[in-house]
Parts: sequence; C-alpha cells; structure tokens
Amino acid sequence: MLWIMRLSGFFSAAVVMIVLSPSMQSFPPAEAIRSSNLDTYSPLNRFSFRKSSPFRNAEECTTTPIIKLGKKSGICDPSLVHVAITLDVDYLRGSIAAVHSILRHSLCPESIFFHFLVSETKLETLVRSTFPQLKFKVYYFDPETVRSLISTSVRQALEQPLNYARNYLADLLEPCVRRVIYLDSDLVVVDDISKLWTTRLQGKTIGAPEYCHANFTKYFTSSFWSDGSYSGTFSGRSPCYFNTGVMVIDLGKWRRFGYTKRIERWMQIQKSGATRIYELGSLPPFLLVFAGHVAPIDHRWNQHGLGGDNVRGSCRDLHPGPVSLLHWSGSGKPWLRLDSKQPCPLDTLWAPYDLYGH
Repeated sequence: MLWIMRLSGFFSAAVVMIVLSPSMQSFPPAEAIRSSNLDTYSPLNRFSFRKSSPFRNAEECTTTPIIKLGKKSGICDPSLVHVAITLDVDYLRGSIAAVHSILRHSLCPESIFFHFLVSETKLETLVRSTFPQLKFKVYYFDPETVRSLISTSVRQALEQPLNYARNYLADLLEPCVRRVIYLDSDLVVVDDISKLWTTRLQGKTIGAPEYCHANFTKYFTSSFWSDGSYSGTFSGRSPCYFNTGVMVIDLGKWRRFGYTKRIERWMQIQKSGATRIYELGSLPPFLLVFAGHVAPIDHRWNQHGLGGDNVRGSCRDLHPGPVSLLHWSGSGKPWLRLDSKQPCPLDTLWAPYDLYGH
C-alpha cells in the first residue's frame, strides 16, 4: 500500500504511497467516431509507449456484461464512470500518464469508460497498443468548429482549438451519457476516481474546486469591468475562480440549457468587439457562464498550479491539505522538466505514471 506524504516546503522531499488497485478485464477495442480505416496509418514516429500492465477489478466490483459498440452500446451502461480527456500531439505523453494513473488507483477500473477528444486521427492505434483492455471511444473534434472564435492569449498553447473541445462535450458524446468527468492532460490522479464521480452537484450543471480567495477581477480586463453591459453578467452572483481542468459535468442539464451557445457568445464578443474583455484563453468564457453557479468540490481533487505561471513555469509547492489529484497547470510540464534533467521536486510524483519510451 502506498500513501502520499506531502511536501511541507519548497524543496522538501515527497514520497507517494497509494493503493494499487486491481485492474481491468478484457474489453474489445472501441470503434472510433470516424471510419476505422483512418487507423491503418501508424502513429507519429516520435511516440513510443510501453504497454501498460493489466489491472484487475477488486472482488467487490460489480461486473457488467460486455456489449459491442455499434448495436446496443456499452457506453450507455448506467454503471460506468465516464472520463473525457483530450489527446493532443504535444501533450500526448501527459494524457497517457493521466489514464495510467486513473487505472492504477481505481478499485473498479473495468467500470471506467474513456472518451478521447482528438484533432489528429492517427492516435487511436497508439492508445490501443498502450492499453489493450481499455474501454474507450475516440471522438474527432474539427478545429474549424472553433478556430474563428479563438482570440490571442498570453501563451500560444492556450490558443490551440483542442483546448476548447470541452465546450462541445454535450454535442460529441452520446445522448445517453448524462454525466462526465473532464480532465486536462497535465495531471495524475492518486485516488479512486469513483469518489469524484459520485460528487453531488446540488442541482448545478458543473462541479469543480473553487478558489474564492483568488483575485477574480484579474481574469478580465479593465474594459470589461468598466462596462456595465459586460460586468453586469455577475450581478446577483458570488463568482469565484475555478480551474476548468477538473470538472464534473451534468451533460443533461448542459444540453437542456444550451451552455455551448452561451460560451460561444462570449467568445464572439471577445473576438469581434472593439476592445478585449479577457486575456487568458478558454478559461474566461467558462467563468462568465458558470462562476457563482458551481457545485464546490473538495480542493484535494485539483492541486493545481504545479506547472508554475503562464510565462516562467517556476517550481511550486502543494497547497495545504490532502491530495487526490496533482495538476501541472501553467507553462511548466513535468515530462519536459524531467527530460531536461532540471525537474521540480513535485515532478518526481508524476514520473511513476510515465509510460513513454521502450
């Protein structure tokens, strides 16, 4: 058994000890949302991942019959835990590590279904070879869907269309999928994700850890706050900052109230207006629509900011309190710092989940 011992200081040593839960039994490879002949191409040559060890369910897990995709889809099984992650060429190493961490610490990994959002159609084969028993489906997100709505940001990586794919989960995923956990690619889960899945949303559309001590005004420009037609959107709300890299989403409510269109409306205002109302990529439109209407989730589920700020990517320590998820949001990514032989102390907690290389 492994337990996490937190870092108490900036350069203090950390040891991760986490329950290595049993894993998944065999499940037929999922069919991509696009035609399967796209997957006859080899993945990009620069990537080579080791095959993950098979994980088996604990005895107390309820086993559900395997139903092939295409007829009565196994995706619609109400006992499944649904997790959505993007697969981006530049962040692929992080996505694979995130999936590995989830499987490794899940009591019932056979009950997890992964929904991978991609703009590169050659990646499904790589996932299959790395996780042969994984339950998953790949969804192609057309970059042109959102490209005309994206405005420049403080960091070029934040301008990539796939960053905005989470806005379209309700459209991309099957109607029978009514709840999903969305996770960024630069994190690892060090607890049983079913605990996050069972979060009560208290009638809200999304749940996320909130940080009400943060200076909320900095996420929008002075032009935004000086114009009542914009800033008035927060009237009657108590908005708090939340990080969109870890969210539990009620897709049924999202579809019913048309939140994708609401997010797009703010992106259109930013793109076509005479003045900018925000600077930070895909986060501000989410804050405009949801801040003040978020079901609070324990901070242990998003120990974020480990990648430093959006420019320097400096080392950071953990926030006080227990840890269930480590998130390298910011410009510094653990795989790059480890490869450069200049890791931050916490980057060593990401390394055990890295399957990159032979």
